[in-house]
Amino acid sequence: MKDGFAFVDDLVPGIRWDAKYATWDNFTGKPVDGYAVNRIVGTVELCGALANAREKAASLGFGLLLWDGYRPQRAVECFLRWSARPEDGRTKSRHYPNLERAEMVEQGYVATRSGHSRGSTVDLTLYRLTTGELVPMGGGHDLMDPISHHGATGVTRVEAGNREHLLAIMEACGFTRYDQEWWHYALRDEPFPDTYFDFPVARPGRPG
Repeated sequence: MKDGFAFVDDLVPGIRWDAKYATWDNFTGKPVDGYAVNRIVGTVELCGALANAREKAASLGFGLLLWDGYRPQRAVECFLRWSARPEDGRTKSRHYPNLERAEMVEQGYVATRSGHSRGSTVDLTLYRLTTGELVPMGGGHDLMDPISHHGATGVTRVEAGNREHLLAIMEACGFTRYDQEWWHYALRDEPFPDTYFDFPVARPGRPG
């Protein structure tokens, strides 16, 4: 792993995660290039801000569940190759029901260069500390649809309120939102604003 990066769970005790791109449960329908282990990596600065966010969320009765953090550039290129392939329908109804693959880049859901590759961007949601259950947000991770936008119509009052809780927590802890994805936040003062990394998310000691 590069200097200045860490596994988030090593620096933020109590954080939960499910690294979607290391699993078959993502919009490509299979593990993505660059994710060799189901853990979340980020800059040390990201981890510090997430520790603050976890404490703030806990004060409101919530925990944080992370879906993605640092994303190798090779994963971004994997997304782009996938978006250019013929449609097979395997993940369309869940992740992009009203969109064609080729439109994902045009509409900003898949980037040719992702802020995730700079190491200080995170995809996450809230869960209730009392039950461990995810709170309803009006759509899941990587639902590429206008209903995922901040301020979207079509979500319930409870779902909109939960999005506002997450937004308030993250903005108070130094993050900025991405308008098209309620789950996506970037550290306002990221340490590597112009560098896109490509080392794999892998077990300690594995060469990159």
